[in-house]
Amino acid sequence: MRGKFYHANATLNLPVYLDAEVQAYLSAIASKKGVQLSELANDLLKREIGIIEAVK
Repeated sequence: MRGKFYHANATLNLPVYLDAEVQAYLSAIASKKGVQLSELANDLLKREIGIIEAVK
């Protein structure tokens, strides 16, 4: 039996903590581009994943 708050298809978004200098650097770039920090970080990570997958 599952708990009363269990939902089979629920997704959990975990927080990601950046080093202070990384956050400051990326925040400055995001600000210049007019995007949210999370959007910039996700784009960078997706590109990195693409590179990793390409060399497999």
